[in-house]
Amino acid sequence: MDAGLRPYNSEDVEALYQLDQQCYPPGIAYSRREMKWYLRLPGADCLVAEGDGGIAGFIITEREHDLGHIVTLDVAEAQRRRGVGTALLGAAEARMMEAGVRRVSLETATDNAPAVAFWKKHGYRTVAVLKNYYMDKLDGTCASRKPSAT
Repeated sequence: MDAGLRPYNSEDVEALYQLDQQCYPPGIAYSRREMKWYLRLPGADCLVAEGDGGIAGFIITEREHDLGHIVTLDVAEAQRRRGVGTALLGAAEARMMEAGVRRVSLETATDNAPAVAFWKKHGYRTVAVLKNYYMDKLDGTCASRKPSAT
């Protein structure tokens, strides 16, 4: 991976929003308001991957006590399959572990085969199917795992 990781700063909001709109369809992509809300949650954390052309990807997580949650992981299409997502996930999990998180969960659309495969590759296992979780009655998958230092 050629991108460098850094903590999010408030000047990133619009670029993160735009990338999220490119990565996900309407009904799954976050609005500006939702994006800002997640970034301000107590226990929220966001890491940004920067490449030569700007932001290559980002991950937003939140934690409460010993439970972590991946809100979103977005990687620019041109940067996919280059280790950006894996680097963001590894760094975010390490930060959550340092904060005492013992289990991490996430949701993804059941029809998003690349995302389902990515999470499975990284040890996340389906714990529930969430009927009509997304707009347009699209089902979601809830997956979970214990984070590990890798």
